[in-house]
Amino acid sequence: MNDLTPDHVSADPLLLVPDVTLTPDGPQDRYGVVVADGTFVGVGPAERLERTHPRLTPVRLPGHVLMPGFVDAHHHLTQSFGAALAFGEPSEIFRRVWVPLEAALDEESAFVAAKLAALESLRGGFTTVADAGTRASVDVDVVASAARDAGIRCVLGLICNDAAADEGDAGRTVLAKAEEHLARYDGDDLIHPSLAVSVPEAATPGTLRDTARLAGAARAVVQIHVNEHLVGVERSLVRFGLRPLEYLHHVGAVGPQLVAAHATLLTPAEVGLLADTGAAVSYNPVASAWKGNAVAPATTLAARGIRFGLGTDGTRGDAFRLVEAAEFAQRLVHGLATGDSSCGAGWTWLEHGAAGGADALGLGTRTGRIAEGAAADFLLVDVTGPEMHPSWDLPWELVRRGNRDQITAVFVAGRLRLWRGWPPDWDGPALVRRAAELGPEVVRRASVARAHPTSTAARTRAAPRGDGAAPAPAADTARCRSAAR
Repeated sequence: MNDLTPDHVSADPLLLVPDVTLTPDGPQDRYGVVVADGTFVGVGPAERLERTHPRLTPVRLPGHVLMPGFVDAHHHLTQSFGAALAFGEPSEIFRRVWVPLEAALDEESAFVAAKLAALESLRGGFTTVADAGTRASVDVDVVASAARDAGIRCVLGLICNDAAADEGDAGRTVLAKAEEHLARYDGDDLIHPSLAVSVPEAATPGTLRDTARLAGAARAVVQIHVNEHLVGVERSLVRFGLRPLEYLHHVGAVGPQLVAAHATLLTPAEVGLLADTGAAVSYNPVASAWKGNAVAPATTLAARGIRFGLGTDGTRGDAFRLVEAAEFAQRLVHGLATGDSSCGAGWTWLEHGAAGGADALGLGTRTGRIAEGAAADFLLVDVTGPEMHPSWDLPWELVRRGNRDQITAVFVAGRLRLWRGWPPDWDGPALVRRAAELGPEVVRRASVARAHPTSTAARTRAAPRGDGAAPAPAADTARCRSAAR
């Protein structure tokens, strides 16, 4: 396959014949796909497609799996300059890191940060990302333009917080902007508008209810961080006498339009509430490991038929590591305690990493599947390496042994967007260089406050001193404000 070039897979229409195609019915040998005008117009046995499309020259892809592109059901695209600042930090870091970081972005840095995140996501096998809204004081279309330039499909959130605003017209102003946002991208090939509220208490009851109504009418979603951290649950109990998800239900904001981000701390009654209302969840296992208090009960969600996708929360744009983390977290937290050695049997995480995520975001009929009529958002994955040989159970192998470096090509809406890790039609390395210039300056302006020192500083402080004295204590927050150190 070393002689395969981007030119071989850039035609329209295009007939591709890999060794295996991962369909909704499972892996299919000797299947092909026909891609035209951004969609799959044919999926089935290669011999049949070759007969029914005699004018198309088959592009044979020995050693490759053609599979759906992954869907990142929860991201923050304009936080990419600070992604590594979350390492080793305690929970609920948004006040110390993300709010000041995004407030320090101008139009160029917001665009570069978002496009950098989109490029990382494409490199990791994501063809769709859900952005939960930016706090940067720029037009949200900056984020849309970055995603569109990179070539990734984006569910674009507009933050509708109004609880901290002055009484009066604040709610009406927010809702007017929400209606405008939902209409702004009507018919856009890659941008799908969504509404967002940071946490339930960030919006008034009327706005929570009305954003749910507006999104439902527009067949869009509302993204809200729900039951993510213990402190957030306790804050809601003290203020409202209800847990966050219970409070949203009380004000009329829970339904099929809701994407509850994280939902790590759920009571049995709240699991039932999700099942009864048709609400969806973004299960973010890497975020739980890096900066969370708990792991969402995803195997329970699956058993109850609750819609959920997998999200990175901006931690790392690597889909294969995400699905592995999804299975791994369930096995450690739930499987070991119950003797469940399967924990979803592999296929669960592939399914919710693609089709399930698309469904949770309201795009279930648009993407996430290799099926006729669906958008041609897919990956070509090289399985000739030692990771996949001998092969006994492809879904399990992709979950536990798949790697980002096996991705030969990424297609979104039928167009080749990435070839062997880099875009074929724009300068990815130049974007990375510009981000390296802008990122440190943005972080310095933001005065980000870390609770812990960098790993290098922590190692120095932990080393025994020659005079026998105890190591110096870790620096406090005020002394860790410069992330450039």
